[in-house]
Amino acid sequence: MYRKGRLSTLLQHEAEIHANRKATEMNELGQFPIVDTVIGNLYCGVIPQTGTLLSGRVADTTLARTTHKIVCRYRDDITPDMWLIIEGQRYDILYVMDPYLNKERLEIFTEVVI
Repeated sequence: MYRKGRLSTLLQHEAEIHANRKATEMNELGQFPIVDTVIGNLYCGVIPQTGTLLSGRVADTTLARTTHKIVCRYRDDITPDMWLIIEGQRYDILYVMDPYLNKERLEIFTEVVI
């Protein structure tokens, strides 16, 4: 695990923060469509937590609902309706927690999208 004060050694991955936001331009129907928007980037650590088996056979098992904890420096603009892209893999945010309520770091609990 990591100790308080050693967060910088854990931040090995760069993640893109995505969210669905209203477009700035109207479409042909005169509406502002909802589009995938890149909110920003952050450096983070990815810590595997759990996984559920999708199929029961030992040789052909694949994991579904695999969850990870993403640890990063504190940001107040990350919400559960967003997702992260890390090395081409999408992680849907389940919830965001400031573990010590000191605005130092965030623990973002996610689910891998296959």
